[in-house]
Amino acid sequence: MTHTHSVKSAPRHAALGLTDEQAVAMYEKMILARKFDERGQLLQRAGKVNFHISGINQEPSQVAMAFAMDLKNDWFLPYYRDYAFVLSLGMTVKELMLSLFAKGEDPNSAGRQMPGHFGAKRLRIVTGSSPVTTQVPHAAGFALAAKMRGERSVSLVSFGEGSSNQGDFHEGCNFAGVMKLPVIFVCQNNGYAISVPLSKQTAGRISDRALGYGFPGVQVDGNDVLETYRVFKEAHDRALAGEGPTLVEIVTYRVTPHSTSDNDLVYRTKEEVEIHKAKDGIPAYRRYLTEAGLWSEEQEQELQARIREEIDEATEYGERAPFQAVEDAFRHVYAETANGEAI
Repeated sequence: MTHTHSVKSAPRHAALGLTDEQAVAMYEKMILARKFDERGQLLQRAGKVNFHISGINQEPSQVAMAFAMDLKNDWFLPYYRDYAFVLSLGMTVKELMLSLFAKGEDPNSAGRQMPGHFGAKRLRIVTGSSPVTTQVPHAAGFALAAKMRGERSVSLVSFGEGSSNQGDFHEGCNFAGVMKLPVIFVCQNNGYAISVPLSKQTAGRISDRALGYGFPGVQVDGNDVLETYRVFKEAHDRALAGEGPTLVEIVTYRVTPHSTSDNDLVYRTKEEVEIHKAKDGIPAYRRYLTEAGLWSEEQEQELQARIREEIDEATEYGERAPFQAVEDAFRHVYAETANGEAI
């Protein structure tokens, strides 16, 4: 990535099967997610929204994994920091703002869930719940259904490294390994489970756990966009070929507090955070695109202006949108009988 001459003669993205347009689109999604996330933090500080949970610094790897998937046939079970991932799958900033403001039009849950609890039927994003890791066995279930139906479909489930110590993770992995299911387990290891550092959670490498369940585990640097894409493309190909699951451990770092309700300086130093901020994968990827002749300062300014306008419009829309009406409080809660009565 740092050798200009090698980039020009053989671009890494082209060798991986990515077009120039896709390589640029990946960068644009990263910037969109970063700016949305920053706006969410500002809105919470201004008292406009109650709560925000950030995925800053994890955008490069999230975008890479989304671009490696088949958006028409695969199933996606994200976790609460996956803004860049769901934006890359097709969610809009307006939809995320409606969730942030907890408004009735919010397609994820009509404003009932906390922000970051994604669900979109049209995008094959499976609704998540607040107890962490419950989405892992669900992902194995979607993969089992695809296998039983003979569909060329892969399920991808993501979670934090704290979640990898929960029973749901182990049960999901064990079942998927036994049944050789087309599922990709993604541990976004950002160093902290709320206030507990990795050193106090896990003794070994998370990716090594896959060996006990009979499938490969891969550890990848989340700041290296193209290497992350390569790893996910390979895992996706394996799943479609009937070779079973893969566990991908993305090594990243949470540069923000766990949420806007958290004071992270109680359990770590500002110096530690600054060291990791300097490793941000977005500027590195921008340098790569520039060296490859795909990006310029003029394009950067145009993109920043366009995204600013999109986020401003979405913020205004989200703020003005009505809350869910009282009479709709029980919509989608109870099943209906044939005559329209709730059970």
